[in-house]
Amino acid sequence: MKGFGTDEAKLIAALVQVPDAPHMLKLRHTYDDRFRRNLLKDIESETSGYFRMGLLALARGPLLQDCWQIDHAIRGAGTKEALLNDVVLGRSNADIHAIKECYQNWLHKDLAKEIREDLSMKTKTLFEMVLEGRRAEESAPVHPHEVEQNVDRLQQATEGTKFGTNQEIVSQIMAHASSGMIRAMNVRYEAKFRKNLDTLFDKNFSGHMRDALRLMAARAADPVKSDADQLELSMKGMGTKDEQLVTRMVRAHWNREHMRQVKIAYRKFHHRELKQRVEGETSGDYKSGDYKRLLVALCD
Repeated sequence: MKGFGTDEAKLIAALVQVPDAPHMLKLRHTYDDRFRRNLLKDIESETSGYFRMGLLALARGPLLQDCWQIDHAIRGAGTKEALLNDVVLGRSNADIHAIKECYQNWLHKDLAKEIREDLSMKTKTLFEMVLEGRRAEESAPVHPHEVEQNVDRLQQATEGTKFGTNQEIVSQIMAHASSGMIRAMNVRYEAKFRKNLDTLFDKNFSGHMRDALRLMAARAADPVKSDADQLELSMKGMGTKDEQLVTRMVRAHWNREHMRQVKIAYRKFHHRELKQRVEGETSGDYKSGDYKRLLVALCD
């Protein structure tokens, strides 16, 4: 590829070593200005498959990649629910507003409207509330009486009713609670009703709604373990879910300390090294060696 040569290893190294989003933006602009070309378009034309997807995810930087991933998730027949959940759920208010603004500037479309039109009624309400970006801030104190109130409302909206789960109440509580509040709710619910929020949501919801609520609870309870578990889910069972794997690896990579903790958590909870697991999952006749080398580099 012009500007980097034809050596894919050099291309991987050049992108993986970029430390943060501002430096990646500077790299793109420098490349475009110096060579009178477009880095993203050159990667698009000169690479292929999941290797290309990973390189582009890096080169876009985290914010533009979030926008691309959402658009990719809702385009075409059927929603790629896991990819959408990964970007939108459990994010801070600042993150949500930044993603909405970037999406508007990039595609000149309203993100909330695009997602709303793609989802079914069950999950539409939850995502509408999440995309308002009106969560309690993490700096807000978690008051015991509010925890108790939320726990009782959750129980009454799920296990405590004979008239079907009230999804709107559950969505309202989960979409507007801070991570600290959700953690406190999880502890209190288990103490009071002998099950945690993950079990509650697993038993009372199905499909996309169940997956979304469980991810929100898991990210609040332990974001490092949640990311380690999500990486394992993308590799578990028959066939690797490569779109999920490569995008999750790139997202974790942007925060080096977080990635270090994810690798420790992966070893603790899944009893193997993340790097070795990735190497095994990305080996095979149908996958390029470059794709494997990229993901291994993201682990280092």
